[in-house]
This record gives sequence, structure tokens and C-alpha cells, in this order.
Amino acid sequence: MRITGGRVKGRTLSTPKGLLIRPTSDRVREAIFNILGQDLSGLSVLDIFSGTGSLGLEALSRGAGYAVFIDKLRESIDLIKKNIDLCGYGDSGMTLRWDLTRGIPWGHPLLMKQFDLVFLDPPYSKNLESPILTGLSKGKRLSNGARVVAESSKAASLPLSFPNLEMVDTRVYGDTKISIYEYNNHLAKVE
Repeated sequence: MRITGGRVKGRTLSTPKGLLIRPTSDRVREAIFNILGQDLSGLSVLDIFSGTGSLGLEALSRGAGYAVFIDKLRESIDLIKKNIDLCGYGDSGMTLRWDLTRGIPWGHPLLMKQFDLVFLDPPYSKNLESPILTGLSKGKRLSNGARVVAESSKAASLPLSFPNLEMVDTRVYGDTKISIYEYNNHLAKVE
């Protein structure tokens, strides 16, 4: 597994030894960034269910200014930290060990900012996409126009919209479906 574009293009990342962590393939990751565009200058990135951290690290390589990586597995957090160091992003990549089935910990100091780009890659069999997308849509931590990239199995049927989030693109690559949402804080009615 390698970084496919940007400042550290070609850098090989450390990968998991077991089956607990399912990294996004180079092919799918490259397709995601072709959709998003090559220049992510200064964006704040949130990588949820980070696994190896490859999506957030790819964003940093392409110019993002800051990335927070969240995963519940100690093995993932250790792997992400190793990959952050391999890519030289110790100052701009932060990790948070958290079980996201308990919701997004918006009160945590690492999350007390606006995010411009979110990657969501939960275990396919757990059906966590919709609850997390709902939490993102209501969390008030996404900048207006922020994009949320949700990875799921191709069989998954994600809603076209959530409060403040609207699906703007969806594509299938093998067994993987990529759904891209855009955040607009004027979409939802005041509750």
C-alpha cells in the first residue's frame, strides 16, 4: 500500500498483519482523490474508522493542513502513528482512540474545530454508516461545503440525504461503494 499522489507520492505505508483492519485499496483511494481533486490546500480532515490512516495521509500528501484519525483498535492507532511518522506528518496528524459505536466525541479537544473533509470507512458488516453520517450532519463541526466520503459495501443502500448533508456523487469499484456527501448548514430545518 502506497500514497498515490502529492508531496509523498509513492511512499509505502505499513500495513496490518491480521484481518481486523481492512485498508482502502490504492485503486479506490486514487479514484476518491480523482473525484475530490488534486489540491486540498489547507483543509482540515477527519478520518473516521481510520484503519491504517491511508485516506487522511493521502489528503495530507495532497496539501491538507491537518488531519485527525479516529479508530477504536489499539493496533490501528499504533499503525497510524507509524504511518504518520513514515510520511513526516508528525506535526499535522493526530490520533484519537475511540469506539465510534458510542458516537462521535465532539467535546474532545482534537475535534473542537471545523472540518472540511471527512473520510468514513467503517467495517462493512456493522451498518454504521447511517448513524455516523447522522452524527456528522448534526455535530456542527463541518464547514459549509465540507465533503464527506463514505465507503461501504456495494450492496449497502445509504440515504440520499441527512440533516445538512446531501449525496452529490456515488460510484462503485468492485465490492466497494463510495458515496460523497456535501454539508450545507442551511439544508435542515431549525429544530
